[in-house]
Amino acid sequence: MPRRKAADRTGPVKTRSRSGCQECRTSRVRCDTKKPVCTRCWEKGFPCTTGLVLKWESEFASRGVAFGRAGVWNKARSDGSQSGASLPSTPGLSSDEMSQWCLLPEIQPWAFVNSGKGTYEHPNDVDVVLNDPNRLSLARQRGLSDLFVASLPETSIRPALSLFPQASLVGHGELLDYYLRQVCPRTSASSTMSSPFASVILPFSVSGSPTLFKAIQALGASHWSRVDPSYAVLGLRLKSETLRDLRRRLSSEGSVACSADPEVLVIMMMLCLYEIADKCDQQWVIHLKGAKELIRLRRQRTIEFPEESNTLEPASDFAEHFFAFQDVIGRTACAKASLFGSDYWKAEDRNIDTWMGCSPELVSILLTITDMSGARRKLDSDSARDSFHARAKSIEYQLEHLIQEVGDGSESDDTLASAAEAKRLATLLYLHCGLYGAGPTTPLVVDYVHQILQLVSGQLDRGIPAGVTWPLFVAAVELDPSHDELWSTSDGPVFGRSMILRALASMAGSTISNVARTRAVIVQVWQARDQDLLKTPQMNGLNDWEWYVVPVSDAMSLA
Repeated sequence: MPRRKAADRTGPVKTRSRSGCQECRTSRVRCDTKKPVCTRCWEKGFPCTTGLVLKWESEFASRGVAFGRAGVWNKARSDGSQSGASLPSTPGLSSDEMSQWCLLPEIQPWAFVNSGKGTYEHPNDVDVVLNDPNRLSLARQRGLSDLFVASLPETSIRPALSLFPQASLVGHGELLDYYLRQVCPRTSASSTMSSPFASVILPFSVSGSPTLFKAIQALGASHWSRVDPSYAVLGLRLKSETLRDLRRRLSSEGSVACSADPEVLVIMMMLCLYEIADKCDQQWVIHLKGAKELIRLRRQRTIEFPEESNTLEPASDFAEHFFAFQDVIGRTACAKASLFGSDYWKAEDRNIDTWMGCSPELVSILLTITDMSGARRKLDSDSARDSFHARAKSIEYQLEHLIQEVGDGSESDDTLASAAEAKRLATLLYLHCGLYGAGPTTPLVVDYVHQILQLVSGQLDRGIPAGVTWPLFVAAVELDPSHDELWSTSDGPVFGRSMILRALASMAGSTISNVARTRAVIVQVWQARDQDLLKTPQMNGLNDWEWYVVPVSDAMSLA
């Protein structure tokens, strides 16, 4: 029967669906494209998939068939025996040569930062679990630096220290030993001086209550769980018991009475560190605000009853500066007003603190910059703006000429001086971004980023990662994505993102800081910058720091 012409046909013309499922396409049958399952797949029980299938020209060339519309189609037989598509001829090239024209680039482990569907749907959501260095394939393959491997805790169980008989009431004496041998050394930026967590807190704990020991052991278990997850449950139980005891005491004695006892503040400091080491979410900020209230009550009572005021207990003094420093450093990222004012810092004290890794004068300057950054967009007159810029220039001059001193006869402590210099440069970088609106492409910012990363690299090479988290974060979020090469070595060029991610991986088991949270925010900022390379973002008066860093940096601990 002769085939009917198109003009003689009746009824709708059946055309091939461009959105048919893969099962129907493979069987060369028409798909009705019903969702979520087409009729044919539903009847036959097939998995109805409509995913994108990539086709490669080299594969089609090796099979001798046309690639898309690249072939020449005609009804005549091309070789006298077979009709259909034929490949276009390319003078001087065989099919094998055509399939090899595109060379595959060498892919490095840190060559790029993956962006998934969630990156675009929820741009301000930070995935901490995905960025946990202990969960990455690099850690599973034991490919971290020697620094991380050397810092693994000993698995043997040690007896409780005889200096602390109260620990026997709590049990798990190995956690107290872990705190002394593994946690305390990770909290000092000095290679010669002891950390206050050992030199101040441990002597104070000799006469402490079982609740204090539970708090210390909970912190040890939380940090130990990074390499041995079995300690996570124990740490959570000890933290819960500590919270229960602390709430009971606050309820029975009252906040005013508890504010006079330095042990309460030390317990809250240990709980705060536990939350930072665990998830670094809003929980540690709750302890920060609670400590701020107790400190306020104690200072108020000192003013009302000056005859009762004595020299501040060293443990209380350290705890106050711990919370105040955590507040100042953490709020640089989210640009919120600080809870602790400038009266916690001596603006003329240039001696470097072993735990902070910088001088109180630098912290005082950093606090001022954060407050000024929040007030920048509220300037409503020319005189106010002129005054603002004059003050910013004064702070910049003070920072550029600030010389931080290593005291206590430790002038040869290069690691402590290097950590302080990295923080000073990071403060200058933060000033230019927060007050002057500078960004990654600003020449001065590029220069500061390179200097900071060189100092951080040197600190990690020395095996002293404490004190570099904040400078590394500031340099990372202001790294120019289009000019990633930092410097050259005998082994080749050093790239910024590669260096930063490797530094964070080496710090995973060597600091108390939550590296997973820090890494997640840095990656989030990089992804946002990469997306904006193709378009110019509408910042609506926000500076670079406020646009990229602030939205994803709430409740960060960078101390």
